[in-house]
Amino acid sequence: MACGGFACSKNALCALNVVYMLVGLLLIGVAAWGKGLGVVSSIHIIGGVIAVGVFLLLIAVAGLVGAVNHHQVLLFFYMIILGLVFIFQFGISCSCLAINRNTQADVINASWWVLSNSTRHELERSFDCCGLFNLTTVHLHDDASCSALCKTRSSPCQMCGETFLKHSDKALKILGGVGLFFSFTEILGVWLAMRFRNQKDPRANPSAFL
Repeated sequence: MACGGFACSKNALCALNVVYMLVGLLLIGVAAWGKGLGVVSSIHIIGGVIAVGVFLLLIAVAGLVGAVNHHQVLLFFYMIILGLVFIFQFGISCSCLAINRNTQADVINASWWVLSNSTRHELERSFDCCGLFNLTTVHLHDDASCSALCKTRSSPCQMCGETFLKHSDKALKILGGVGLFFSFTEILGVWLAMRFRNQKDPRANPSAFL
């Protein structure tokens, strides 16, 4: 059967949803790995990444079941949800790519003071830095309570704010680029689901086709 027929559309949609399932499992695995290493123990960050992975996994399972069984209702809701995910993900990805260093510094500064002292000290030990930015009295207080390994060396410790900015800038570009790429694959998924939903199963009873 030529590509574009029922079998080809079914196989393409199944393959795309398998990819979504792998991405969802990868997100869950990376979050669990980060938690296990103790790099970041914030339950909000870990929980958010795991929630995204589980949500993507559930969408992929629904799409896969709908594709295998040619289920009209599942495919319809799959198209709607995937379309909404595309709009949300496209906007977030563009925001990640557009945000500048000054805005990143403001966000990091605001987030730093929301964290508990134990979390701040954990981050200082993980990134081997002390304090956030050089804000005179505040920086001196953070530097005095810092327990990073750099305190044992003769050279001064690097400020955590600069380290965070380097990591956040790289992470935002990667997340924005990957998110933008996968957002267009979601449009492909919506188009494939719509096409497959309107195709007739050659093995089915002709009178049963909607």
